[in-house]
Amino acid sequence: MSLKLRPLADRVIVEPNEREETFAGGQLVLPETAKEKPQQGTVLAVGPGRLDEDGERVAMEVKENDIVLFAKYAGTEIKLSGKKVLILKETDILAVVEE
Repeated sequence: MSLKLRPLADRVIVEPNEREETFAGGQLVLPETAKEKPQQGTVLAVGPGRLDEDGERVAMEVKENDIVLFAKYAGTEIKLSGKKVLILKETDILAVVEE
């Protein structure tokens, strides 16, 4: 996906990984409000980092294509080219998944 957003400061753009919604028999459909929000996603873009008290740039700990775990209700959800993405602060990211 060609990203047309450039996150500022310590912001990160993450594409949430949707969970499989298959049930035995395949007849049950959950309304959007009852679904568990995904808490894992792929980093699409990273800002340059925040400035500290001395005006020095603090390097980001995540990079593009990292798989991350983030706080359940963190960030702002937007639609970009028909896909849901989240704009998070780096502090909303709990961990990087390492394989």
